[in-house]
Order: sequence, then C-alpha cells, then structure tokens
Amino acid sequence: MQPVNETDIEWDDYEGVEGEFKQKQLGGTAGSEQLGCSLYELPAGCQPWSYHYHAANEEALYVLSGTGTLRLGSETYELQEGDYVPCPTDESGAHCVVNDSDSTLRYLAVSTMREPDVTVHPDIGKVGVYVGAPPGSDDDRAISEFYDHASGAESEEP
Repeated sequence: MQPVNETDIEWDDYEGVEGEFKQKQLGGTAGSEQLGCSLYELPAGCQPWSYHYHAANEEALYVLSGTGTLRLGSETYELQEGDYVPCPTDESGAHCVVNDSDSTLRYLAVSTMREPDVTVHPDIGKVGVYVGAPPGSDDDRAISEFYDHASGAESEEP
C-alpha cells in the first residue's frame, strides 16, 4: 500500500442509466481491501445508476464540486459542494444521484467491500447479485447478474 494521486489514475468510462460518466477507483489502486473509494465525474444530464441500495455494503457520498439532485429514501435533496451523505445497508439507504445541472458534478463514493452483496433496485423491479468480489472491485466474480424481482412477493415454503 502507498499513497496514490488521482491525477496518475486513468478514467474508466461507463454508460449510465442516462448518459456516460467517468470513474477512477482510488481505493483499489492504493491497495485497500476492505474500504472502496471511487471518484466520479458526471456530465450535465447524467444519471449513473437506477435508485438502489446494497444489502451488505454501506456507502457514503461526498460532493467535491458541482451540483445535482439526490433521491435518498423517500426524500429528494439538492446536492452541492461539501455535502456528505451516508447510505445505510437497508431501504433507508436507497439512493440515486442525478446531475440535473449545466456543469460537471464530481463526488467521492466510499463503501465497505463485503462480499457477497445484493443490490435492490425498487423502481425497476431488479436485484443485482455479486459473488466472488464486491461491487466496486476489479476482481473476477463467479456471479454478477441482474434478476427480476417482484417487490413484496412472498416465496412459498418447501
């Protein structure tokens, strides 16, 4: 492990729910194993992920620059530079960031790196399952899939 400077790390480009965004994995690059940290840049109009929460990994967001909108639980907030947002590992931590401004939104996302993990996406009726490496890791996974999920559906006992 050693210090890393984000300017020495290449951006990874991704297609989001709305538009493309950039990410730099700071935690993994520095050698962190139990704490993930990524730098995100969202251009105007970008929404990287659907509204979701993690069942195993707590997240936190810290806005470095720009503005946007955050849906957190049942509330909506305006984001601005200096805002810090915890996202617990249950429905109360469900979140979605949207850059609805005219300029770039930059923020850090920090999270625990527990595996396996499940992400629940209530608005689109999906769950993501990650086995072999936690979300945010570059390691190979045995399972990294999205499945249909009927919210509130009860399973039958065998």
